[in-house]
Formats: sequence, structure tokens, C-alpha cells
Amino acid sequence: MSCLFCKIVAGEIPAVRVYEDERLVAFNDINPQAPMHVLVVPRVHVATLNDLTAEHDGLVGEMVRRGTALAKARGFDGSGFRTVFNCNAQAGQTVFHIHLHVLGGRALAWPPG
Repeated sequence: MSCLFCKIVAGEIPAVRVYEDERLVAFNDINPQAPMHVLVVPRVHVATLNDLTAEHDGLVGEMVRRGTALAKARGFDGSGFRTVFNCNAQAGQTVFHIHLHVLGGRALAWPPG
């Protein structure tokens, strides 16, 4: 297994976990871009959004709902937060295991850089 996030999910690489269940693991980003920068990662390996199938529909919904719950638990539901999926290198994906970025706690510009 060479996937960084698979190793984190398996406990082979440490991470500051903020949530986990049978399908998802959420942990603080090692290079945070906001006061809250959490990654929500499925336990199952899916390399990019292009690799999703209909069987993953529920999983992606769970990822978004979990990201929202984490933002709400930290008090960012009122002031606002951002969720981002990057797909492939030109869009900024550096780990090829789908993951949802959840950022909050500062003003975020649009369009992103």
C-alpha cells in the first residue's frame, strides 16, 4: 500500500483524528490553510472523483454531511465554511485518494487561487 491516506486510515501513519466511523476518517490537515482545515477521507480507496461510481453516491453524501457537522461543532456554521474536492493535479490534488477539505475560521476569497 503506497497511498498516504490509506496508511493514515490504517493507523500506519499518525494523524490528529477528529472523527472516525466504519466508513470515514477525518483528521486535521498537516498544512492548514485556515484555523479549521480538516480532511474527510473514506476508508475505501478511490483515487479521484473521476473514479466514483453510482455505488459511491451515499459515501460522498456522508463525507459532505460529516464535514458540515465538524464545521458546525466548531462554531463555523454561522460565519461560514468552505468544502472542496480537488480532482487531479492541475486542480491541486496531491494525494490520489478522494478527500473533502473543510476550511473555516477566516475569510476565504473567491475565486480560489
